[in-house]
Parts: sequence; structure tokens; C-alpha cells
Amino acid sequence: MGIFEPFRAIGYITGTVPISVQRLGTETFATVSVGKAFKIYDCAKLNVVTLSPLLPKKIRAFASFRDYTFVAFGNEIAVFRRAHQVATWSKHVAKVDKLLLFGEHVLSLDVEGNMFMWEFKGIKEDAAPVGHVEFSGNFTPTCIVHPDTHLNKVLVGSQEGPLQLWNISTKKMIHEFKGWGSSVCSCVSSPALDVVAIGCADGKIHVHDIRLDNEIVTFEDASRGAVTALSFITDGRPLLASGGSSGVISIWNLKKKCLKSVIRDAHDKSIISLNFLANEPVLISSSADNSVKMWIFDTNDVAPRLLRFRSGHSAPPKCIRFYSNGRHILSAGEDRAFRLFSVIQEQQSRELSQKHISRRAKKLRLKEEELKLKPVIAFDCAEIRERDWCNVVTCHKDTAEAYVWRLQNFVLGEHILKPCRENPTSIKACAISACGNFAVVGTAGGWIERFNLQSGISRGSYLDMSEKRGHSHDGEVIGVACDSTNTLMISAGYHGDVKVWDFKKRVLNSRWDVGCTLVKIVYHRVNGLLATVVDDFVIRLYDVVALKMVREFKGHTDRITDVCFSEDGKWLISSSMDGTLRIWDVILAKQIDGMHVGVPITALSLSPNMDILATIHSDKNGIYLWVNQSMFSGAPNVNSYASGQNVVNVRLPSVSALTSSEADDDIEMETQVSEGEKAISFSISPKQIPELVTLSLLPKSQWQSLINLDIIKARNKPIEPPKKPEKAPFFLPSVPSLSGDILFKPNESEGDEESQEKNKDSKNSMKNFGSLESPFSKLLKSSWDSKNFSDFTDYIKGLSPSALDMELRMLEIIDEEAEEELIKRPEFISIGQLLDYFIKEITCRNNFEFMQAVVRLFLKIHGETIRCHPSLQEKARKLLETQSLVWQKMEKIFQSTRCMVTFLSNSQFC
Repeated sequence: MGIFEPFRAIGYITGTVPISVQRLGTETFATVSVGKAFKIYDCAKLNVVTLSPLLPKKIRAFASFRDYTFVAFGNEIAVFRRAHQVATWSKHVAKVDKLLLFGEHVLSLDVEGNMFMWEFKGIKEDAAPVGHVEFSGNFTPTCIVHPDTHLNKVLVGSQEGPLQLWNISTKKMIHEFKGWGSSVCSCVSSPALDVVAIGCADGKIHVHDIRLDNEIVTFEDASRGAVTALSFITDGRPLLASGGSSGVISIWNLKKKCLKSVIRDAHDKSIISLNFLANEPVLISSSADNSVKMWIFDTNDVAPRLLRFRSGHSAPPKCIRFYSNGRHILSAGEDRAFRLFSVIQEQQSRELSQKHISRRAKKLRLKEEELKLKPVIAFDCAEIRERDWCNVVTCHKDTAEAYVWRLQNFVLGEHILKPCRENPTSIKACAISACGNFAVVGTAGGWIERFNLQSGISRGSYLDMSEKRGHSHDGEVIGVACDSTNTLMISAGYHGDVKVWDFKKRVLNSRWDVGCTLVKIVYHRVNGLLATVVDDFVIRLYDVVALKMVREFKGHTDRITDVCFSEDGKWLISSSMDGTLRIWDVILAKQIDGMHVGVPITALSLSPNMDILATIHSDKNGIYLWVNQSMFSGAPNVNSYASGQNVVNVRLPSVSALTSSEADDDIEMETQVSEGEKAISFSISPKQIPELVTLSLLPKSQWQSLINLDIIKARNKPIEPPKKPEKAPFFLPSVPSLSGDILFKPNESEGDEESQEKNKDSKNSMKNFGSLESPFSKLLKSSWDSKNFSDFTDYIKGLSPSALDMELRMLEIIDEEAEEELIKRPEFISIGQLLDYFIKEITCRNNFEFMQAVVRLFLKIHGETIRCHPSLQEKARKLLETQSLVWQKMEKIFQSTRCMVTFLSNSQFC
């Protein structure tokens, strides 16, 4: 365990697997893959309702039916009921590429041409396929579809071009269609009988009658690439939607046999799937650009409009920064998008508007990507002036202007900052002053200029007259920074010169030379230290007031990509292309932790509360969050879990924090009772959610009073002795009872001698109070024998705290006896059975808070008896191990929960 532990990844919306749409009642859900996990979206608002555990391998295909989701990963198929894996089917030798839900069967097709049929009804863990079809070597399957009303028949398309119609019941090929000389990329059944639409790699769409083997109509649009997705509308209109590798969605009119409309900027990359919702004029599309969109056809003549969508970066982000007290993250990537991600709620994430890009693109007949600003290479923000004017400044690749953004409205600002109009060069660095009024930008030509953010007017430039050209630096400006009082402005040049300027007078105060080529600088306003990154893989800290180097950190073996200070200035975190992230203690001047993540980190940011670290990685479209253990663990100091000079290997955070193996372990846990002759197995109820606990729903006073019962009794001690209960009327005969309540004799006939004998026996037995057995003991014994404690649990939950305390104290062993005689006593046996009961309940995590209180009261009363007898000690040791195991598993959940509560406490959505 290190200082930072993996938490989760955000920004992943969909993967490269076609989505699956299913309807449950009046609601529609879409299942999408995100790497090794899958999400289920509610199509009403496109909110995530279910997130699956993490699978061992990347998802390649899935199908869904009601609460069940069938997921293909590697050469196996996992069966999920909602988010819980209930079975795994293993028969394929090659990777499974396609899944099709077909009546009561699931068809799986692998890359080597083997198709297995699995029976859906009655899912079993060790289920075997009920059928197998092997395709010939010159037929490589690419898609599979079930034509409506064709019983037990599927149509399979191939890479070579032909199509085959198979009967899966007889496992025979019925007919082979010659095809059209091009690879089949997609195939879908239409609402009309015997009609299917087939999309080919040459851009043609063939609507074909498979019963007569007759071509109905052919659509061609080769300029949009291969047809990767098709879907028919089901509300009665003759429309067919097609998507291609260019990201364009085409709508075809089947009745008029012509193109009706085109959505040119539907997606930035190849379309993966298209699905019309059942009997609704709504089309849902997914693409490789990490987005899911819904389009509504609410008019007959106009092209469909965008209804709702979820999107993330379609290319790896390059810059990130925490914003809004750590609740949001600003990120900019190579996809020319500037985004705001919410750490708390995914539906709050959005892309900042760039002034009606879609409208301008339609007028100019261009793609939206061509009108967007170039990729952001650096940016800075200030929250203090968010409500007044623009509070974000961005520098763009090969652009001589800096742009401002108004985050309150999530739009591009009205001003454009243009420094050095006489000799414009691309802007490389920017910074906003602590007051939020000024922005300082530096260019590739060595020019530094200050602007007023409210008006966008230049407020002067910083010139060093000792330079040959009269600029700020003789070369590219790689970084600028302002102090907290608008007294100093620090700038750094590519050739290694660092300069300190008077912020207001714009005159040079001092300078020094680092001695190497500078790559990046980071200034911490609280402690006044400047971190410099040079090309010799060494990080140096300078005091800008004393003008001397105070720290030097060595350890990275490749180019350093980013550094950041903690909010209190005690830590410096750095990342490198060698795949490592290192944490340096500024005060102790040494490395305190290091981890190797495999994929190089390109940028990082630590939240102001220091509880979350965000990283982005090369060739990764998401943002990865790490939890600061020092904020949530009970360790006394960082050294107790930090790795020091050692570098440990750590996996990247995943979209889902729960792996499938952990879920399996939580579904069924076994506990062995430490008696040599018998072992008891307990299984968690299917209603139990893995990794969580089930509460008893009892009033807090009922179980909390068990803990403080001695204090309550002392406080409520009567002032005078209790009064003797009134006698029952003389004509109602009664019998004594343990509880003190009046119990009446049942009516008996004088002539029934047998009944009288029984009553005499019962009177004699009632005189012997030691031989009486209470309902508590009876239920405990019967439940222990049947290994089902539900009735016993319901009984003790119904007892008052004082009654439960009395029942437990009645089992107390006071007199001392030999071990052989003691183990035969009913009280001793009941104590052992109670220990077994506690082990079972804590293992299953049922009635959790109530059980913790009962266990504490039980150990308080019988702790000395357990300590003195080895047979009870062994059971108590097992109870301790079970308790520790459950709390260790829950500690991971508590850690994540505490982390989220920290954010929620400062959020308006709390």
C-alpha cells in the first residue's frame, strides 16, 4: 500500500463493442462496454443505473435479455444478473467475437468459425452447449442475425462476401447467398417479413428478400466508407438508418428508394452501432469517439435533431486541472475539446461551448472539427472572479492568440488576447494573477505581455533591455507565474534563464541561470518556491526571494512530464515517461513514495483538499483518480505505508472498483466451526449486495441500549421496592411463570384422569425451576440443528434490551465443575451455539449493527467463561477472524465512501 491508491477512472462513455438495447416494462435501457466492464444507461435521461464488476479481459461482445446480460471476454462468456455474475460458460478455444440472443438460446461465434448454442432457460454455472456448428475454412463469419418469423434460423454474413442461412435446430445449412463481391460488415432484420438489410465494405446497402433470394433495393454511398451499422425504424415509417466508418449517419426512405437526410457531424470517428427504440422515433448511436447520442425524428421533412448525449474525450487529454474546490476537473485534449468533468456525478460533465460550432459548420458545409480551436497546450484558471468575468485562459497549438473562457456559463469568452501584434508568434505559456484580474502570456518569440481579463486590453509588456531583441527572453517562454500579492511575476526561458519581475512596474528585479534547458516551471504561492524541470531528469527548487536553489530531487530516468505541489507545500509530486510517479517531501528533501503504473503519465493535478490525485496517460482517453491514504487511514504517519526510495508496481484505476473474482468470493463464504466432528457452511442470501452490509432497520435506541444497559439500569434504579403483582380472581386458577406474568390454567374436565395426570406432572416440573427451558433456548437449539437461524434472529430482534440481557445472563455459569461435567451442561452448550450463530450472522453481514451490539453484550457477560475453556476459545478465535475479515473488506468501501462524502459536503448536490 502506498500514499495514493487506485480509486476509479472517469471520462469513459463507451467502447468499441456495439451497444445492446432492451426494454423492461415502459423503460428502455442501453448496455455499453467500457473496456473490461459494462455500463447500463437509462435511455430516459442517459444516466448510469448499473456498473458491472471488472472482468479479467476486455469485453468483445454482449447481449442482454431483461435482467440478464451475457458478456464475451476472451474465449469465455460471463452471465450477469444485473451487476452480479451468476455463471461462466467455457467451451470456446478461440476468442468469442459475436453473441446473439435467439429465443431461449444464446449463440456465440468465435474468430475461428465455431458457433455454439447455449440454453438460456435455467442458467447453470457448469452449463454445456446444446449445439455446435463449424463453418468451413473459406467462410469467415463477420455478423449474425435472426430474421423475424424464421423459426430456428439465423443468417450469417462473411468476410468473403457470401451469406449462409442455417437451421440451428438441425444444425444444417439451408441456403447460401452469393453476395455482392464485398465483405459483409453489418446485417439487420426489417419489420417486413423475409426482408433483411445488409451493409458491405464498399459502401453499398442491399435490402434483400431472403425467402425469394431477390434484391429489393440497393443504396450506394461509397464516399462514406464501409457500412458498419444499420437499423430499421419500427413506428410504421419506411426509414432505414445507416452509419459508416466516416462517422456520418444516413437516413434512407425505403418507399421512395432515395436518401432522405444526412447527419454529417454525428460522430468524429467510425460508428459502432445504431438502434431505433421499439415503436419510438428515437435513434441511439455509439461511436469509437467515446460518445453515445440519441436522435429524435419529430418531423417528416427536416433531418433528425440531437435529443441527448453523453461524451468524453475522443483523443487522449494533455492538460488537467482541479476546479471548484476539487469537485470538477478541467481537461483539454488532442480532440480540440475543452471539457469539464464532475468527480461526483457523471451527468454533470460537459464540453465547453466554442460559439455555435454546429450552426456555423452547417452554414459553411464543413465539419465541426475543422472550425474548433486547435488543441490546448496550456491553461490556467482562477475561481475568485468566476461570477464577474472570464476566469480561464488557454494557449493553443501553433496559435498566436490566447482565448478566455467564462466557466459560469461554460462558453468561450468574448475577448481574444493578442500579444506582440507587430511580430506575432505562437503562445506557449499563460498564468492568471491571484486576484483574477490579469492574465500574463508568454510567446515562442520571448515576448511576455499582461492583459486585463475584464476588458481584454493589454496592460503592458515585460521587457529586458539587456536582451538583444529587447524582449523578455532570448528564446521561447516556457512558463510564467504570479505570486499571491501581485508583487512578483516569475518567467522562465527555454535556454535556462529564470527572471523575477516587478508585477506592477514591469521591470526586471533579478535573474539566474539554471544551467540546462528548461522544460517546465511550477510556482507555489504559499511557500514562494519555484520548481524547475530540466532535460537532465532532475527537479530543482528555488527560493525566488533569496535567489538560490534550496532542494534538488533525483530519481527519474526519463523525461519528466509534469510536477505539482500539494496545497500546503509539503509535497512535490512528479511524473515521468519512465512510467513512475514519485512523491517528494520538500521539508525532508527526500523521496517518500514512488509507484510504477506501466503507462506513462503525461499530466497530473492534486485537489486543493489533497484527497484526490488526477492523472492522465498516453494513449488513454480517460482521467484516473487516486485516493490519498493519509487522509482516510488511521496510520499515525506517512512512513507507515509509504514505500520510501523504493518504487512499487501499481495498476491503473478501473471504471469499476469491484472485480468479478471479488464478487464471486462475496457471494458465497464458508465458515468452519471448530468442533472436530462437524463443519457448518453458510451462504450469503441472494438479496445481499456484495461488499456491503444489511442493517436490521431496528430503532437506534433498541440496539444502542444494549451497549449502555448498565448505565441505563443504574439511572433507572427504583427508589422503593417493586410491588407484588395483584392476584388473579379466585375463580380464575393460575400457574407460576418465569416472567412474572399471570398464566391461567386451561379448562379441564373432572372425568379426564389422563389430563389431570399431565397437569400434576406439569405442576411438579414447574416447581423445579432449573429444569425449565425458555423459548430463547428452544429456538437457539432448533435453529442450530437446522442451520437456519432466521427464526431465532427474528425472536431476539423482538425482545426488549432488558429481556435480551436477562436471557443472556440466564446462561451464565457461576459454580465451578470438572471439565467433563461442565461441557454437558445446557448453559455451556448454549454458549457454544451462540458463538456459532454470531459467526454465521457476521459472515453474512445481516442485521449488522444489531449483531455488533449483541456480540458486545454477550462477551461482556460470558467473556470470563470463554477465556477459561479451550473449546470455547477456539470458537471465539474464529469469531475474531471472521469479524476482522468482514471489516477489512468493508474498509475499502468506507475509504471510497469517505472520499465521496468529502466532495459531497462541499457540493450543492450534497
